[in-house]
Amino acid sequence: MKLIRYGEPGREKTGIVLSGRCYDTSALGLDYNESFFEQDGLEKLRQFAEMNNLPELPGDIRLGPPVARPSKIVCIGLNYADHARETGATPPPEPVIFLKSTSALVGPNDDIMIPRDSQKTDWEVELAVVIGRRARYVTEQQARAHIAGYCLHNDVSEREFQLERSGTWDKGKGCDTFAPIGPWLATPDELPGIGNLRLWLSVNGKIMQDGTTANLIFNIPFLVAYTSRFMTLLPGDIISTGTPAGVGMGMKPSQYLRPGDIVELGIDGLGSARQKVVAFKE
Repeated sequence: MKLIRYGEPGREKTGIVLSGRCYDTSALGLDYNESFFEQDGLEKLRQFAEMNNLPELPGDIRLGPPVARPSKIVCIGLNYADHARETGATPPPEPVIFLKSTSALVGPNDDIMIPRDSQKTDWEVELAVVIGRRARYVTEQQARAHIAGYCLHNDVSEREFQLERSGTWDKGKGCDTFAPIGPWLATPDELPGIGNLRLWLSVNGKIMQDGTTANLIFNIPFLVAYTSRFMTLLPGDIISTGTPAGVGMGMKPSQYLRPGDIVELGIDGLGSARQKVVAFKE
């Protein structure tokens, strides 16, 4: 299944995508949140969709994040060797983990807002994993049973805040609008080839990133198991698995986003997204 949430920000309703068309599932009465995944919501949704004539949605709906605000967004840094090289970093011996604020979460086609005083806002196309079952000290072999699905994610980053303002990376990762996710959550059966998916990103029509998940340093089951050693992963939580080469920071000279820029990105089986960059506003 492919799950969507649609409508006004903060008031999204639920839906699914069938044969390329969007249908409303709000009559089920369950948002796609922690309790939904925890209480076998995917199976309830599957049965509901099979037993009901779902209303088709118009083509011009706004899509929100396909998961209602999770308890945390966990990100993995430097998980593609080519990206580590372009930033001058050594590929890490263990996964680099940082957290992205859940208040950064927006829909796949919502604007990216440049933070106040920012000069180095950057892009990062990433494959995101959505947790379906509580995970604590799980093994790699158990990890797949704890995955609800996958999403497209732009891990927008402010490099000065991240790297030049002392402390951890979190300062440059959690600004408002810095986590556009979607268009949909695809359940694992929709993506049998998760280990070799193309992911790409363009700015103003020029391809900047073009990679494959085959080049992940640490694969998805390992990342789920590893992260669960350090924190309990709750249903609906998101793990973003890293970005391939081609970020603005790695260019010579570096290139960063400016108001008016258009960012487009996509992953095989997870759709595409389009975000306009806008100046900071209250």
